[in-house]
Amino acid sequence: MERENQFVGQSGAFLDAVERASRAAPMARPVLVIGERGTGKELIAERLHRLSDRWEEPLVTMNCAALPETLIEAELFGHEAGAFTGATKARVGRFEEADRGTLFLDELGTLSMGAQERLLRAVEYGEVTRIGASRPTRVDVRIVAATNEDLPRLAGEGRFRPDLLDRLSFEVITLPPLRVREGDIPVLADYFGRRMAAELGWEEWPGFASHIAEAMENHPWPGNVRELRNVVERAIYRWDNWDQPIGDVVFDPFDSPWKPAGMPTPPGNVAAQPAASMQSQSAPAPALDNIDDLRGAVESHERAIIEHALGKHRWNQRQTASALGLTYDQLRHAIRKHGLDKNA
Repeated sequence: MERENQFVGQSGAFLDAVERASRAAPMARPVLVIGERGTGKELIAERLHRLSDRWEEPLVTMNCAALPETLIEAELFGHEAGAFTGATKARVGRFEEADRGTLFLDELGTLSMGAQERLLRAVEYGEVTRIGASRPTRVDVRIVAATNEDLPRLAGEGRFRPDLLDRLSFEVITLPPLRVREGDIPVLADYFGRRMAAELGWEEWPGFASHIAEAMENHPWPGNVRELRNVVERAIYRWDNWDQPIGDVVFDPFDSPWKPAGMPTPPGNVAAQPAASMQSQSAPAPALDNIDDLRGAVESHERAIIEHALGKHRWNQRQTASALGLTYDQLRHAIRKHGLDKNA
């Protein structure tokens, strides 16, 4: 089963971005891909390459933030032997590697002004000069660049060259964050869940319990699709009863009663803290701005807490009662009162 390079989603915002990439792919023009971390910028870059006339040529990727400033220009443009200390032999840069293909520059906003100036010349004239060389080399490279920065703002602040921004922004594809992709969270969770279950050799895919599905819908997903994938796969590999719906999920893997001081719990951490605390975010809290029925709101929140605790403890009622500070009989009464069923 394929593990990478899959476009999964059905929301209009997501499909619009994919369609724009498909339309831009045949054009031999630069494209900027903008989006928060984990939204799939590299997948869009690959789509732009695979649907272009260059699909049989190299797709070369360079993360501009992964290298110190002193090495970025050598990586991009190459160098001659003896050009600087340690350059014992000549080396081609990423531009020459991507000749006739596509060069994907990730984290573009981190490029130094010097590297931006040389990149501008390469984009404008199709020429690169290795460090230490006296003559340029012609290259035919399509640039796809990605960033999570506001490049027009950086240009206005003098931290990004406006002329380079003009050259690279023939088309700008802005990817929507997961929190606005209506209907995509359950689709993605099911996709990642089935894939992980198959990897673990499960005979069936039990799906998620209703309270877990609701918690995932309510989570803000600051890490977007990458975070969702980690959360789903972590929940499944920790779950022992593959014949029952997944009843526990941990959004913050760093949450622990023994974590070092100075590590605050991230906001929006739902269903990741001990269920014993009535103030815990382990179950979705009721909205407080539109409560007309106080008793109903309290009952609803109590049900959510108990349901989550049951799932967390694999529906072991004695363990759940102990975790919630209840007697076994009190928990049994609450289960009957709320009509909870482990197969919900």
